[in-house]
Amino acid sequence: MRRYPRTTFCFRMLWDSSFQICGCCILGFGIYLLIHNNFGVLFHNLPSLTLGNVFVIVGSIIMVVAFLGCMGSIKENKCLLMSFFILLLIILLAEVILAILLFVYEQKNVPAQLNEYVAKGLTDSIHRYHSDNSTKAAWDSIQSFLQCCGINGTSDWTSGPPASCPSDPNVEGCYAKARLWFHSNFLYIGIITICVCVIEVLGMSFALTLNCQIDKTSQSIGL
Repeated sequence: MRRYPRTTFCFRMLWDSSFQICGCCILGFGIYLLIHNNFGVLFHNLPSLTLGNVFVIVGSIIMVVAFLGCMGSIKENKCLLMSFFILLLIILLAEVILAILLFVYEQKNVPAQLNEYVAKGLTDSIHRYHSDNSTKAAWDSIQSFLQCCGINGTSDWTSGPPASCPSDPNVEGCYAKARLWFHSNFLYIGIITICVCVIEVLGMSFALTLNCQIDKTSQSIGL
């Protein structure tokens, strides 16, 4: 006997399915980045933190959380539903903290220490351009996508700029172009973050609603 309205159950399952699909897409995209575009090779001073790894971890977490919510709904298990609620709350808090950090980054200049750290990683990777195929592919992808050259310009390539650099000798460096791209897309990043947070709040609300419905129905039938 189901202990909550069928409409609530259907909405809950629809949300869980959407969340599961979202996790699969993020996981798949992360695996694709790890295989084809591992830009982490540009930063050997921080090898474990690559965009692909981040997407794989986030996608896996989302799939596990969605699975807990789905099983909690089907089995009418309060423990699974509350575990789902708590995990989703932790993810939501992490996203809020990240959004605040991004906002602070947007309002202030990047600390000199971080600038130096990034510049060192990129400089080391330029020296490996001709000896490491992964580094070459990563630099070529970045320079073609952002239409930039080197870190600060063509002068970074002591043996001459590669073919992936634009032909303009006064072309801008990739570090400045990457920061400009981030600033120009900051609004879209914020909108996406807000939408994800709203979806997560809805999921938490569904979990609490089902939990309360299970309690009420259990009391009414004397369980």
